[in-house]
Amino acid sequence: MANVSVAAEWQLLINRYYRKPELYPMRWKHIDLSRNKVACAPFGGPIAIIRDDSKIVQLYAESALRKLRIYNSAGILLSETVWKHPGGRLIGMSWTEDQTLICIVQDGTIYRYNVHCEVLEPNFSMGKECFEQNVVDCVFWGNGVVCLTEAGKLFCIPDFKQIKPCKLAEVGIGAEELPHCMAVIEPQYTVSGNVEVLLGVGSGIVIVDEDEVKFIDEEKIGGVVLKIAVSHNGRFLACFMHDGRLVVMNTEFRDFFQYQCESALPPEQMAWCGLDSVLLYWDDVLLMVGPSEDSVSYIYDEPVIFIPECDGVRILSNTSMEFVQRVPDSTVSIFKIGSTSPASLLFDALDHFDRRSAKADENLRLIRASLPEAVEACIDAAGHEFDVSRQRMLLRAASYGQAFCRLILNPNCIFVYLYSANDKIWKEMVLGAWLTKLLPMAIVLEISIWKIGFGSNFQRDHIQEMCKTLRVLNAVRDPEIGIPLSIEQYKLLSAPILIGRLINAHQHLLALRISEYVGMNQEVVIMHWSCTKITASLAIPDAALLEILLDKLKLCKGISYAAVAAHADRSGRRKLAAMLVDHEPRSSKQVPLLLSIAEEDTALMKATESGDADLVYLVLFHIWQKRPALEFFGTIQARPLARDLFIAYARCYKHEFLKDFFLSTGQLQEVAFLLWKDSWELGKNPMGSKGSPLHGPRIKLIEKAHNLFSETKEHTFESKAAEEHAKLLRIQHELEVSTKQPIFVDSSISDTIRTCIALGNHRAAMRVKTEFKVSEKRWYWLKVFALVTIRDWEALEKFSKEKRPPMGFRPFVEACIDVDEKAEALKYIPKLVDPRERAEAYARIGMAKEAADAASQAKDGELLGRLKLSFAQNTAASSIFDTLRDRLSFQGV
Repeated sequence: MANVSVAAEWQLLINRYYRKPELYPMRWKHIDLSRNKVACAPFGGPIAIIRDDSKIVQLYAESALRKLRIYNSAGILLSETVWKHPGGRLIGMSWTEDQTLICIVQDGTIYRYNVHCEVLEPNFSMGKECFEQNVVDCVFWGNGVVCLTEAGKLFCIPDFKQIKPCKLAEVGIGAEELPHCMAVIEPQYTVSGNVEVLLGVGSGIVIVDEDEVKFIDEEKIGGVVLKIAVSHNGRFLACFMHDGRLVVMNTEFRDFFQYQCESALPPEQMAWCGLDSVLLYWDDVLLMVGPSEDSVSYIYDEPVIFIPECDGVRILSNTSMEFVQRVPDSTVSIFKIGSTSPASLLFDALDHFDRRSAKADENLRLIRASLPEAVEACIDAAGHEFDVSRQRMLLRAASYGQAFCRLILNPNCIFVYLYSANDKIWKEMVLGAWLTKLLPMAIVLEISIWKIGFGSNFQRDHIQEMCKTLRVLNAVRDPEIGIPLSIEQYKLLSAPILIGRLINAHQHLLALRISEYVGMNQEVVIMHWSCTKITASLAIPDAALLEILLDKLKLCKGISYAAVAAHADRSGRRKLAAMLVDHEPRSSKQVPLLLSIAEEDTALMKATESGDADLVYLVLFHIWQKRPALEFFGTIQARPLARDLFIAYARCYKHEFLKDFFLSTGQLQEVAFLLWKDSWELGKNPMGSKGSPLHGPRIKLIEKAHNLFSETKEHTFESKAAEEHAKLLRIQHELEVSTKQPIFVDSSISDTIRTCIALGNHRAAMRVKTEFKVSEKRWYWLKVFALVTIRDWEALEKFSKEKRPPMGFRPFVEACIDVDEKAEALKYIPKLVDPRERAEAYARIGMAKEAADAASQAKDGELLGRLKLSFAQNTAASSIFDTLRDRLSFQGV
């Protein structure tokens, strides 16, 4: 009887059954769809209704002001607002994939609303041409729209996420011959990847995209097209012709079948019901047409609206919401009148079992080989049901059949249950194809065979998964929620998007429970609830609201308190934001928000505690720009990490600011070092040393550094060095002025002396020697090398005879040898007192005999060895050293 009552609701169309269950009785009052423009979102989404200003209607007791109202699919009002937008008549409205309501008015202006009737700024326009020509029609799809103007021009927005209107190719029609109908093939189903617009123009169809226009003549189509509907997969077209024929063809315009309707008037609405049939609606008749010229009609005494879905069509009327869909094969196999399928017998077996009838066992025996398939069919049928009691019955049948699946034949896996006399327990063995070989062994081992059953491939968790899915679907199908999703729509939509829609509708509790139930992250739900709670709780004190928020935020580990605090700040609750951000464990999110709410000191404390140099610099730069210098210095002085990072940065880029900081903290020596460094930087700039030779900018900087160093007892050396540096620069300036050669500044004392001697300015060289107390040894070295550099051998010889050099004649010898003047070197080598130095000097100028004689005087075996190695290529010289070795009996030479 249950089968008969279920199947009685079906309609047979050729060999397929269709049903039209009522999803909801509409709870709204005084709504007449014929007087309004209606936009229904797919996937059980909201319904937007506004009075149609293109019709003359009687207002009854309602206000003359037009109101935009948004209902859920059960007719429960969600929100409303007064329509006050300019721009002319409302041409069309539709919902996008993210449930944003798009409204297009006559001048091409686009207004957007969310489900709470809140206007989303900014508004957009279809462009100047649409504004001048006026929009007369528009066709929406998913996330796009195509608009037709009075001049026959087409304009398109491919994606409302990035609103960029574009003009399609010129069709070449005017205002006197506007299209009979218009439809679109979505970009995802076209070869070009762009939207294609189908226009019923004249006696043919025009296909328009961004680049070209294609004309399909009447011969290929078979008549004038008055209405077009595109299937949801973009592959098929349903065309209503001028003579009342419904022609179904593919997008290459090859006919599949035709159906002659009773009326030649075009239907008010036409839509695909899945991929198997087409629905047409006239004033009081709904006609369903399937292949092979078969049809089913329904009578309506009220206006209806088609809402196409992926697996059927929802039908909205003034009083109800219905769903026309093809009956799933699993449901047909169970409830079809007279069905003897395994699934039907299993369902019947459960009924007999409930009535304690032995016929339940008979049914199970009849379907023992197909029991897993029967269980699967019951599970699938339960998923497609909207009636909860019927879902429960089908799932009970599946569970009942699943209990017997372990005893059903499956040749791939054989279970043998054995009783062991020794262990006194039942044991399960998987024997497989070699069962016959093991049975004799079991008998020999005196193990009793209890029973042999056959395993199943059936997955036990299918029932659990379906139960989970149905619990979610039944929860959102509740009239208070009003989202009548089918299981196919739910699979296509996915759980995360469903949860997102619940969040946007402020159904946070249900969204949270579904997230937890399906094992998804609850952070998104709790975050959105927290932000919504802050916005809606202006009258609640900050401390009380904080407790409410923390009670929920702690449910999700790792949630971003900073994001909630940022929303609180944007809502004008800065104190609440400060209290919330204090609970944020991640400094990278905490510190920027603290800065945005003017909590700089707390931000600096958190940044330094984190040890993240980037965060510290972020805070430092922020405070630096907002506070006076002295206040800034006092802030960072108390925090060593912040102070050190500031100093490291300022040393590279902000010397003057760093000087002010050191002066404010009494670190005079640091200021002096900076001044000294500045003097060197100034020296790199050719223009920096211009001005008075004695009082140039660099000298002044160094003198300031000297004065600052002299004020501290710990920097006596630096003070003296700065003083002498300034003195040296002053002398070098004087020398450059007197010689007119810029070669002295920034050279060392030694180089200055050497340069003076090379230029013949011996008096200046003596002055430098005297001023800086250059020692005699150093003076001799410098003068010798300077005279050798300018090849003044006469002056060099004269200098060597003035008085005995304090460090001997070695500088004279080395200087001459370095410039390869052996003859000059021979003048001074004999004057060397140390025979070792003489030997090495003779060796360097290639005089082996003299080197050997000097080495023999030194009686140094190691020296003879080194000298022999230096003359290794000279056989005669080597023999001289061998002779000396023999004479002196040195070992190892």
